Amino acid sequence: QVQLVESGGGLVQPGGSLRLYCAASISISNFNTLRWYRQTPGKQRELVALIASGGTTNYADSVKGRFTISRDSTKNTVYLQMNKLKPEDTAVYYCNAYQGAQYWGQGTQVTVSS
Repeated sequence: QVQLVESGGGLVQPGGSLRLYCAASISISNFNTLRWYRQTPGKQRELVALIASGGTTNYADSVKGRFTISRDSTKNTVYLQMNKLKPEDTAVYYCNAYQGAQYWGQGTQVTVSS
């Protein structure tokens, strides 16, 4: 059973930074693509960023130039570096991977507020 565990969320002021972590219970080399999503109450889960096994990345327009996704296969961890945070970035952030089935973490809350 694959487990994904997110951490690193918290309360930050607008313009600040946070780094999210997603630790996998198996080697992340098993996954072609790893993704970060976010969700706010009453809205659908939104794709924020993805990274493919070859290192190709893609971002939602709303976070381009501010967020960076990366992966460390030696630590089986995916990261989301979030800079220049805005109040509209407030959400629960989820890590996602697919290997015959969709796997999700429990989410980590990010709140951007003064």
